[in-house]
Amino acid sequence: MLAALKNFESAAWIVGVTVLAGLIGHFLVFKILQKMVRRTENVIDNSLVKHCYRPLQWAAVVLVIRLALPVVLPEEISAAGNHILSLLLIGFVSWLLIKLVYVMEDCIISRFRVDKRDNLRARKIHTQLRVLKRIVIIVVGIIALGTMLMTFNKVRQLGTTILASAGIIGIVVGMAAQRTIGTFIAGLQIAFAQPIRVDDVVIVENEWGRIEEITLTYVVVKIWDLRRLIVPITYFIEKPFQSWTRTTADILGTVYIYVDYTVPVDVVREQLQKILNASEIWDRKVCVLQVTNASERTMELRALVSAADASKAWSLRCEVREKLIDFIGENYPHTLPKLRAEFGEPGK
Repeated sequence: MLAALKNFESAAWIVGVTVLAGLIGHFLVFKILQKMVRRTENVIDNSLVKHCYRPLQWAAVVLVIRLALPVVLPEEISAAGNHILSLLLIGFVSWLLIKLVYVMEDCIISRFRVDKRDNLRARKIHTQLRVLKRIVIIVVGIIALGTMLMTFNKVRQLGTTILASAGIIGIVVGMAAQRTIGTFIAGLQIAFAQPIRVDDVVIVENEWGRIEEITLTYVVVKIWDLRRLIVPITYFIEKPFQSWTRTTADILGTVYIYVDYTVPVDVVREQLQKILNASEIWDRKVCVLQVTNASERTMELRALVSAADASKAWSLRCEVREKLIDFIGENYPHTLPKLRAEFGEPGK
């Protein structure tokens, strides 16, 4: 009966200390973060409250319980409780470190936005940030797990044996994980050398699309018809591909029109200039019309136009092609391509 009463008292103390620690942790963390938000409308303050409130709250609760536990419980029970609380504290601190990475991401994204026209530097930084964020999360998780395991005496005793055979294990793991390590290194190359960046326009496997997501193992390409092409990240290190936004998003578009030899090229050239001047898509840089080829039936006119990016260039090409054909059909219908034939006996 006496032992049961002591156990009940111990349980009551644990519940009471937990509730008290929860209240202290809640109000302490909440008030501090609330004052930070009220003081300024800074992105970092809002991000800290959004991401770090929960891990800070639980870490504060565990810390208060750990400080109060030796006072209210016997030593043997307190030692076991301290071990459990140590594991929880390691977990919550790791959670907090991961959330701080998200805070850093919010601050960088707010400063370097990709929704601007000249977003080359922003896309470069976003690419590095996404890859490095995943690396940091994995490293923090591995360190946290290793630290938790080292709190157990039996696991710690195995450390000497593991270190003694580390050379053999390293060789075996290296051979087994050769492809994984190569993928990881490829991810680092993508992050720093940057053959591709987030929102780059590329042609991969004869598909036109934009880089939507870059992870440590694969890249997601959003194709023009909204399909997604999943490509291993090593593809962009080992194989050639087209990048339309490597140094700038500006791009030239070509329009080919086939007409009869009798078409007045200078008039068509002037009409091209008028079409582009009236277009909101044209960037006012390149406007060229040339005769680039001639066959026994038609001659080839090539209109060279420029736009701010690949999507606008495509729309501009379609607009120019449509309006030039309409102009020639309305004003010079006899110059449209035709097939000539003679009927009757030769010489008559």
